[in-house]
Amino acid sequence: MISDLEPEHCKVNEPLDILFGKWTPVILLNLMHTSPMRFSEIKRAIPEITQKMLTKQLRELESQLIITREVFPEVPPRVEYSVTAYGRTLEPILDALHQWGNAHKKKLLEN
Repeated sequence: MISDLEPEHCKVNEPLDILFGKWTPVILLNLMHTSPMRFSEIKRAIPEITQKMLTKQLRELESQLIITREVFPEVPPRVEYSVTAYGRTLEPILDALHQWGNAHKKKLLEN
């Protein structure tokens, strides 16, 4: 419970740093919905993201063990990205944030 947390021992910033890059939630939601995906499929699903930013975000998620990158030894090489079992533990968090975001938007419209 939040009331049991001591502010000096709070670890909220760590997951926030991982989850709330501008594109991270959108990338994760796409991979959770359709996994595995190739780089070009992710890029097509999020046309506003630059190739450089997508590469950066995917590398960061991979370094945090949230997604995996599998390279297939073919010509031309094929690379697929998938959400790890560990990464799937973020689903309830993303769902809760989505629900809160919808409720917040409604609240703002009421006022």
